[in-house]
Amino acid sequence: MNFFQAIVLGLVQALTEYLPVSSSAHIRIIGDLMLGSDPGAAFTAIIQLGTELAVLLYFRKDIIRILTHWFGCLGGKDGKTWQERMGSKDRDAALGWYIIVGTLPIVIAGLLFQNAIETSLRNLWITVFVLLVFGVLLWYVDARSRQVKTIQEMDVKDAALFGVGQMLALIPGVSRSGGTITFGRAMGYTRESAVRVSFLMAIPAVFGAGILEAIKALKDVNADAMFPGWGATIAATVVSFVVGYVVIIGFLKFVSTFSYKAFAVYRIGLAVVVALLLITGVLPATAAVA
Repeated sequence: MNFFQAIVLGLVQALTEYLPVSSSAHIRIIGDLMLGSDPGAAFTAIIQLGTELAVLLYFRKDIIRILTHWFGCLGGKDGKTWQERMGSKDRDAALGWYIIVGTLPIVIAGLLFQNAIETSLRNLWITVFVLLVFGVLLWYVDARSRQVKTIQEMDVKDAALFGVGQMLALIPGVSRSGGTITFGRAMGYTRESAVRVSFLMAIPAVFGAGILEAIKALKDVNADAMFPGWGATIAATVVSFVVGYVVIIGFLKFVSTFSYKAFAVYRIGLAVVVALLLITGVLPATAAVA
């Protein structure tokens, strides 16, 4: 991988991480088309941290407020009963617990099915299928569901369902934001609230996993034939951070005015294109590793 290719992949990561179009599918597809193989675990894990830092920066006030109230309630500021410690009198503290509840499904499934996630589920025919199915689902539920619930109305059941949507993103092509947004809209959350929940639930799940993957990948970085060197990798990570921040701002503004139809259509179109590339032999169904 050369410097230019590294920057391109950093840009792809930034443009797709928080949109409901599946960043993992795009990195896999463009990596194969541009490099002829998987971009490499070390490089992929490191550039993902750029987009995670962008969401931490954008939601820093929300994060600080939630953590402050969560620890305060846990310490008994609103009372000593377990209900009060769980945020029965404080919505921000309760939201902290709901984010934890929503994170559990992806953590548990990731540990139980790690081998399948890293091997058989990365078959591009599976990616084509879930791109298509979740594109249709997103289009349908967004058009049919009412916009009546906000993030302030979330409860434990809703948090668990959001978590199931996020868990499905372990299958490349589903999209973490696509899964959570689809489940959120099906439950009647407004478009902007569904996006905000998706972003906030991504922080512990994706950022934590990204750090662990980066640490693990760095141990074998010298053996990674695709690693472009630290200069190119840092430049790609900066690109993913800066562009990712802009994408967050633009996406929140977009969904406050428009529907998710454009993203659903894009997913369906991408599924068709990838299927054609697989049929014609341009793309292999399973990734080659350099």
